[in-house]
Amino acid sequence: MSDAAPTADGPPGVPIEEHRLNPFRRRPSTAVGAGIFLSRITGLARDVAVAAFLGTNLLADAYWAAIKIPNIIRNLLGEGTLSAAFVPVYSETLEKHGASSDEPTRLASSVLGIVLSAAVVLSALGVILAPWITNLVMFGAEEEPRRITTELVRILFPMSGALIVGAWFLGVLNSHGKFFLPFVAPTVWNLSQIAGLFLAQAAGSQEFAHALAWSALAGSLLQVAVQVPAARKLTGPFRPTISWNWEPVRRVARNTLPVISSQGIFQISTLVDISLATLVGTSAMSALGYSQRLIYLPISLFGISVAAASLPDMSRDATAARLRPRLVNGFFQILYFVLPAAVCFLLFGDLIVRVIYQRGAFSESSTALVAAVLGTYALGLVASSSLKLFASGFHAMQDTRTPMLLAAVSVTIGIGLAVLLTLLGRARLPDPYRPYAAMGIALGGAAGAWVNLLLLWTMLDRKIGNLFDRKAAEAAIRLAAGAGVAALTAGAAHRWLGPLWSGAGPGADLALLLAVGAAGAVPYLLIARRPPVILPEEGPQGAE
Repeated sequence: MSDAAPTADGPPGVPIEEHRLNPFRRRPSTAVGAGIFLSRITGLARDVAVAAFLGTNLLADAYWAAIKIPNIIRNLLGEGTLSAAFVPVYSETLEKHGASSDEPTRLASSVLGIVLSAAVVLSALGVILAPWITNLVMFGAEEEPRRITTELVRILFPMSGALIVGAWFLGVLNSHGKFFLPFVAPTVWNLSQIAGLFLAQAAGSQEFAHALAWSALAGSLLQVAVQVPAARKLTGPFRPTISWNWEPVRRVARNTLPVISSQGIFQISTLVDISLATLVGTSAMSALGYSQRLIYLPISLFGISVAAASLPDMSRDATAARLRPRLVNGFFQILYFVLPAAVCFLLFGDLIVRVIYQRGAFSESSTALVAAVLGTYALGLVASSSLKLFASGFHAMQDTRTPMLLAAVSVTIGIGLAVLLTLLGRARLPDPYRPYAAMGIALGGAAGAWVNLLLLWTMLDRKIGNLFDRKAAEAAIRLAAGAGVAALTAGAAHRWLGPLWSGAGPGADLALLLAVGAAGAVPYLLIARRPPVILPEEGPQGAE
């Protein structure tokens, strides 16, 4: 048997010996989590630098709007789309023919040709149409922020094009059982932006937003470059082609269209959020940006890592008996970590934001605003973290249409609620507090996430059978009880230590945050213990 052939013990393309010796092979979610952890830590360092240099002023609003607008094409064609449309077909081809066959290489090359073409065309259109796109999305903003945002958008559209190509590398590497590299690669992108800010400061420039944009573009190219050698080793020399007449390529295309439609629905929500934020006024857009970065940390570490690691395995055996335990196990892995994170953001968001962001141009008033928006987003954190996993259950069965339709319903509800609450807040809040109307945007997003999760859950129940039995429900109640007791003990520690350490400086704030976290962690770990593990052969009736 070739070293690259599929094995009974590991993913296709991974030799048995390497799979057994490397813990990342046995626990792909560990590799994904480790890669995402490093990229998110450097991302947090990047956001700390952005906050210190820009704060929550007009330039910060322009930067956060500009980074979101080009990311629309990345979200349409990037990691989520290729993972859902390409990985199941590519993994199936590897399983059927083996990594040493020409078939997987041909499929990868054909998809790469399509991805490259789309990235180039969309990036070019974005650069050309930037003024019209910006004016359309930011119709409520004044002339100066729109002008600055347009300049930044023109720089950042090619960045999004490069990151779309990077998503192809992620799909190929994940399908071959290599998870760490593609998820740690964004570290380069983050470090590039930090370096850009400090280089601009050293040069005496005040154009920090533009320095960020150019360094983000450079970082995106580096992020792709670091993955080239590993992918080339697996697929051979890259020969981008487009073979529309070949059935696997047509199947990827068929899977792609509903996913793009589904992602497009979410991008409409993003555009609405930007428009609403510009209507609210200065600081609203940057408050959304900083709070979203924090809320995405547990989503990425636990939600995306579990879903990304589960999809290739689910795709290889998408029978109901195998899907049910994998989905339930994945959900409990996510819930175990995300539930206490939601409690922390909700109850101690001001302390977290103060420790992480409050320095330089980021003032105490900025902390209060971002903490309020962060606490609102936290209401939907469990749902937001679980969406990708449950959608992956459909994607593993190569059903991309159902998640699209459910996303349309949930996003419509979320947008409607966000518009209503934000406009009410803008009309009723006095000028100094008007940016707090951005909480309406966050609440609409949280509500939409819960609706989407409940719909996905219900449809999966109908498609593959009941996901949760009595023991699983009891385990979920135990986790919730642990989080509740943890909230009480952490709150007591905060009430006791807060007055003693308040105003004593950044070091005291950090010590207070660590003490509060420890006070909550001990009872949570004692009560929650560990998430249940349901064995595949036991189906949904498995025990812990």
